[in-house]
Amino acid sequence: MIELDLAERIAAARSTFRDIQQVVDVERLTADVAELSEQASAPDLWDDTERAQKVTSALSHRQAELRRITELQQRLDDLDVLIEMAKEADDEESAAEATAELAAIEQTLGDMEVQTLLDGEYDDRPAVVTIRAGAGGVDAADFAEMLMRMYLRWAEQHGYTATVMDTSYAEEAGIKSATFQIDAPYAFGTLSVEAGTHRLVRMSPFGAAGKRQTSFAAVEVIPLMEETAEIEIPESDIRVDVFRSSGPGGQSVNTTDSAVRITHLPTGTVVSMQNEKSQIQNRAAAMRVLQSRLLLIQKEQEAATKKELAGTITASWGDQMRSYVLAPYQMVKDLRTEYEEGNPSKVFDGDLDGFIAAGIKWRKRKTDD
Repeated sequence: MIELDLAERIAAARSTFRDIQQVVDVERLTADVAELSEQASAPDLWDDTERAQKVTSALSHRQAELRRITELQQRLDDLDVLIEMAKEADDEESAAEATAELAAIEQTLGDMEVQTLLDGEYDDRPAVVTIRAGAGGVDAADFAEMLMRMYLRWAEQHGYTATVMDTSYAEEAGIKSATFQIDAPYAFGTLSVEAGTHRLVRMSPFGAAGKRQTSFAAVEVIPLMEETAEIEIPESDIRVDVFRSSGPGGQSVNTTDSAVRITHLPTGTVVSMQNEKSQIQNRAAAMRVLQSRLLLIQKEQEAATKKELAGTITASWGDQMRSYVLAPYQMVKDLRTEYEEGNPSKVFDGDLDGFIAAGIKWRKRKTDD
């Protein structure tokens, strides 16, 4: 028999879908795809490689977003047909198939609904993620590398492009720091809830006594700005150092001094890049990230000033936001949202969607309060 509440669930799903369509603005999205398709078909598009990459990337993202909407509409329509067939045949197998498909549609709607909450100024930008080992010695360096793998695996599972821009390896194991870019629709808005201090508790694989060790790593997430960003950086404000790119154990990756480190003298902000073969390319990439960081600093200072004037200033950076406990029990728990997962291996293998969705909803509630 068809479940009694099936009709109500389908009605609720369609209502949610209509809300999503309004927020996404399907007409605008369709117009964007048409305009970008026209630009992408221009015969002289690849005369400017950088512009061509931006156009094709934007087109790919918007096509994927539009495809999700149209495919979901088709799945809802097909579900109605499947239910009618099950009713006519009084077929329990078809009814079970319809119920399973409805549950899958509800899951997809939930994911899409979360994305509609990403309405920040830079939420639709690519994300630049930097992970730094904190207190905890070699365990912290190893933890930082575990986190880097976790985010790269998350990106891979979603089909997102991830580019490692810079890695500083620790002497014994793990990394001191790493910076990588995630290029995906709403990458910054999605991953910005991951920013903060992460804590790992486990039996140390590096200590002779095998004692439980607590270590920390910091995750920073910034939006990647266009080259026409609001931040202008005078040459007199920066120091540029070049050095040879290196891998684990100090092995040479390039035989030329192509890696670039830029220091912004007024703020002490440092950006390193060694992903590209050319020193010029690394310098250009480092400048874009530096612009993004300085813009974020400026926005944070403006927000802090407003909070100070209101008498409610708080220091959130550095606060522990998630614990990964491997001993004496197994648990990953977000301390802001209370969302938890009892299988840390799944989380470290990139299963982050539950944490991210909970974080986005938590942030929205805080913003609305």
